[in-house]
Amino acid sequence: MNDRNLRSAPYFGAGLLAAVVITAIDLASKWLIVDVVLDPPRVIPVASFFKLALVYNRGISFGLFGNLGSWAPVILSAAAFAIIVILLVWLRRASRALEAAGVAMVIGGAAANLVDRLRDGAVTDFLVLHYGRFHWPAFNLADVAISLGAVAFIVAWLRKPTGAESKHPK
Repeated sequence: MNDRNLRSAPYFGAGLLAAVVITAIDLASKWLIVDVVLDPPRVIPVASFFKLALVYNRGISFGLFGNLGSWAPVILSAAAFAIIVILLVWLRRASRALEAAGVAMVIGGAAANLVDRLRDGAVTDFLVLHYGRFHWPAFNLADVAISLGAVAFIVAWLRKPTGAESKHPK
């Protein structure tokens, strides 16, 4: 990028680095859980409302679209890749730090889950919240990043930029 492009994409480099770090942390956590903590697979109660349990999600969030059969990994991987490309364009155009941070978190989480799906045909989930008979669907750190990222860019969108925030840093 030349100097003009760097000024027009003030958060792209930091956002891209954050996305790579989030992806690496998520993949490392999944390796640790699968190959060390839950080998052999079992349920480990951590608190009265939280446990570790290995789940392979062949769908998307909450197991949606898991019934696409053998095409599920291909279709969902292609969709995830397209979303990541769109979000990279959005990150390049982000003019506020909170917006860029949110987009970067979603990119990092989506990329980590995409790696899982390409490698294993499913996303590795292992965090389970529950209360009594209510169980939240299993999730992973990438899902946490995606959720926090979505909240961050919604907050950024709802916040009216001040005069100083609306100008690009030099």
